[in-house]
Amino acid sequence: MNVFKMNALYTILLLVLSNIFMTFAWYGHLRLQQTGTSSNWPLIGVIAFSWAIAFFEYCCQVPANRIGFAGNGGPFSLVQLKVIQECVSLMVFAVLANMLFQHEQLHWNHAAAFLCLIMAVYFVFMK
Repeated sequence: MNVFKMNALYTILLLVLSNIFMTFAWYGHLRLQQTGTSSNWPLIGVIAFSWAIAFFEYCCQVPANRIGFAGNGGPFSLVQLKVIQECVSLMVFAVLANMLFQHEQLHWNHAAAFLCLIMAVYFVFMK
């Protein structure tokens, strides 16, 4: 596999990992509150907890963008990177939200919205 394809693969894997951390940082505290773990935490404590997790998100997101950006020799334009990131973000969120918050179910309109995002990826990569 050539370097160009490896950079594309590394970029997407880092974006997936980044979005796992992001989802836990943004929504994990809600699950902790549901379980009673963080019910008595002050808001500043919840913010600090989320930022501690978000640090690892950035440790993956920044290298993903640097490796993947065409201006650095990567395979993706800035717009392509953003659209890929949004799709990865929604896929990761759908899986983790279903695991963390079992009462949140996906419906037909969520699938339709995701299909629209896949179409966005197609159009962004069209020459």
